[in-house]
Amino acid sequence: MKKLKGFIKSEAVLLISTLAALITMFFVPPSTDYISYIDFRTLALLFCLMTAVAGLKSIGFFDRLAMSIIPRFKNSRTLCLILVLLCFFSSMLITNDVALITFVPFTIIIFSASNLTDRLVYTIVLETAAANLGSMLTPLGNPQNLYLYSYYRINPGEFFQITFPLCLLGLILLVLFSFICRKQPIMPVEREVPVITHKKRLLIYIILFLLSLLTVFHVLDYRLTLVVLLIILLFTDKKLIMKADYGLLLTFVCFFVFVGNLERIPSVHAVLTSFIRERELLSGILLSQVISNVPAAVLLSGFTDKYRQLLLGTNIGGLGTIIASLASLISFKFYAALKPSRPLYYLAVFTAVNVLLLIPLLVFALFI
Repeated sequence: MKKLKGFIKSEAVLLISTLAALITMFFVPPSTDYISYIDFRTLALLFCLMTAVAGLKSIGFFDRLAMSIIPRFKNSRTLCLILVLLCFFSSMLITNDVALITFVPFTIIIFSASNLTDRLVYTIVLETAAANLGSMLTPLGNPQNLYLYSYYRINPGEFFQITFPLCLLGLILLVLFSFICRKQPIMPVEREVPVITHKKRLLIYIILFLLSLLTVFHVLDYRLTLVVLLIILLFTDKKLIMKADYGLLLTFVCFFVFVGNLERIPSVHAVLTSFIRERELLSGILLSQVISNVPAAVLLSGFTDKYRQLLLGTNIGGLGTIIASLASLISFKFYAALKPSRPLYYLAVFTAVNVLLLIPLLVFALFI
């Protein structure tokens, strides 16, 4: 029973997407047309990026990076700022969830050992916002960016033109919010910097990541990259293939089916198209608060061609509620596992900070 409850909590979006897909099947019976719904390029890119990043994490690459940088700073405000910046910039390449998985545990260790627990919640909340805001810059920063970039075949230059101004404003706001953290000397934390012993694997994972990066920007065909990655892993690290987030991949498949079927129901298609038209930005933000921004991007993309507003809406929509971005749940789980912890206090601080960040970003997006 506990395992079932744990599965439901961890894969809530997958279960919702599966149920949504099943319901639409009653109106549009399964057929070979379903295959045309699925964006195989997005799925392949997600898989390649997830496995490459999982490989780098498995040999301690990100742990070493974090532990070599963090001890250089001597007071709580500077440390808060540097942790926020690390999450912000690293999320652009290693995705928002991996950035949080990497840096939030170190934040807990350092702040707890240095008797800075009163600043811990605020710092973790800012790190989470930073990962969500930084990841908006690049096509591979988060799943909704990768999907929209691939689905609408957005030119790389145009993509950065859309996301850079908002990302820059997000960075300015995060720096200002970091200065709210009061200064206090930090006690040194005795923790050995991890040594990367698997140099060959490090090289392999870096190559796989670079191949995935080239595929994102249409330099390589995704089918070639996928085949090369699978062959290399089969001969070097078979277990890594199982470390991809198959729940996320299956969630995308279910939403592809759900959206594809909705598009084939004339009355539903007409109503949704009419409602979303000229409201892509707000629709992206509001829907993200309820079902999170990844499924919101998949759902709304089927009813509008205005990808600029949708891209901004689903990225800004990652701020707000704790479920607006699934990456935000990662930080919450880390904090909630502490003894003692104050989950309700965390949620209150999280919501307040996210709303205060969301409002200026929304106003800015409405005028750019």
